[in-house]
Amino acid sequence: MSTEKCPDHKTDCRRQGTDHENNVGLALDLLARRIESHVAIMYRRGMSSSNSLQTITVDRSADGVVTITLNRPHRKNAIDSVMWDELLATFQEIGKNAADRAVVITGAGGDFCSGADLGAGGASSENQHQLAKMRHVSSVALALARLPQPVIAKVRGVAVGAGLNMALGCDLVVASENARFSEIFAKRGLSIDFGGSWILPRRIGLHKAKELVFFADIINASEAESLGLVNRVVPDVELDAFVDAWAARLAQAAPIAVAQSKRMLNNAMNVTLEEALDDEGAAQTVNFSTKDTAEAMKAFVEKREPQFKGR
Repeated sequence: MSTEKCPDHKTDCRRQGTDHENNVGLALDLLARRIESHVAIMYRRGMSSSNSLQTITVDRSADGVVTITLNRPHRKNAIDSVMWDELLATFQEIGKNAADRAVVITGAGGDFCSGADLGAGGASSENQHQLAKMRHVSSVALALARLPQPVIAKVRGVAVGAGLNMALGCDLVVASENARFSEIFAKRGLSIDFGGSWILPRRIGLHKAKELVFFADIINASEAESLGLVNRVVPDVELDAFVDAWAARLAQAAPIAVAQSKRMLNNAMNVTLEEALDDEGAAQTVNFSTKDTAEAMKAFVEKREPQFKGR
């Protein structure tokens, strides 16, 4: 407010101008806080881009756990062209979002995933050569592998073909006792895909991998556990609670440290010991520059649980 029009009350006018500016500033600050809070609530509820998804659902909890549910139960969650697109976009979105601290992938209707939907075309893929389609499928596998967050596959019912390899592409696999697994490709006249040729031998060894791929047999959860395909098998009624507990623990971990450990473990078969030690040294150097490591040290001294913020 100008003081030139009230020369006899300059001090009062200046005070009124300052008060006016302060009130406007407070109002704008309050509005910004309300908008930020509203956006945060909408985002946690999965209303960012997930409200338009057709074949998957994405749910975010307040503690940073993202649950992706494959949602074509009438086809045992077989992956059509739309689902490939939505999975790719969702993985890429999660990878960029520091608020997402852990990921769970599961299926609707009592099954995890019956693989690619070979009977589904889709407008987006009608004019594509098969090699182009497969490159798109591979980009989804890579996007899953590149997620810095730890990922749990929660498996009920069938996990076969690309569905099995999607589960194996996660960092941890927890299965219901009713789960069934198969590298079904050979029975469909196809070769293994969605990263299975790379993941499977590393998980269970070359000869066992060849046995599963060549014969394409269906194995139960107990057999899968004995082979090392899954981390845990639990009764079906306990599956949700078990995975929720694991996901909550992962979401509370130090995200930068966990992401670096995940990357190094994923690269373990591709580097020498010397290279691995160099990577460990670089990772620890990054960790010691973070506030999370300082918080962990402080929490240890104070005999409490650390509160990690990812910075």
